[in-house]
Amino acid sequence: MPLSSAAGALLVPLALLPIGPPAAQGPAGVPGPAGASGASGAPGTDRVVDTRFDRADGFVPARAITHAPDLVPYGSQVRVTVGRAAGHTSVTLELAGVAGAHEFPAHVHTGRCGSDPASSGPHYQQVAGSDSADNEVRMTVRTAPDGSGTASVAVPWEFRPDEAHSLVLHAGTPAGPHAAADRAACVDVDF
Repeated sequence: MPLSSAAGALLVPLALLPIGPPAAQGPAGVPGPAGASGASGAPGTDRVVDTRFDRADGFVPARAITHAPDLVPYGSQVRVTVGRAAGHTSVTLELAGVAGAHEFPAHVHTGRCGSDPASSGPHYQQVAGSDSADNEVRMTVRTAPDGSGTASVAVPWEFRPDEAHSLVLHAGTPAGPHAAADRAACVDVDF
C-alpha cells in the first residue's frame, strides 16, 4: 500500500473523534456548567472560571497560580462565578484541595496574576479611596478539614470595564510562615 493511502486510512477514523474540551469539573469533582473554563460577559449571565492552581513560571501560562504551595498546593481547584444583573454583582469562590481548617481572605484586585505576587495590584475599589464595606469585593473562605470551602458576596454595583482582573487569596489565619496579608494565590478572572 502506498504511504499516502496508509496515512489516509489512519486519518479517517481520527476525523470521527469528537472535537472539543472534556466536560468541566467543579471543585467537588462534579461536572461544571457549560463554558466553565471560559466565560460570557453579557449582563444577566454568569462568568465562570473553573481551573486548577499551578506554578507562576510554568511552560504554559496558568489562569490560577499559587505563591504559597503549602496553603494552596499545585493542582488544587478553584471556581469563581461572577453574576451581574440590574446594576448588582455577585461573586462566589469555591476551593477544593487547599489547606484545611483555614481562613483565606479573598479580594478582587486591579492587576493580573504574575510570578511576582504584587503583579495583581491593589484591591479594586468602586469609589477610589473609600473604605466602606460595600466599596470592594471582600470575602473570607473558611475551609473544612478536607480543604474545601465556599464564600459569596454581593455588591450594589458592577465593575468598571477593564479595571478588575483577578481574585487574590491572602494567606489569612493560621498562616504558618506567612503574614496574614501575604498573597497566597491568584486567579485571573477579568471581571
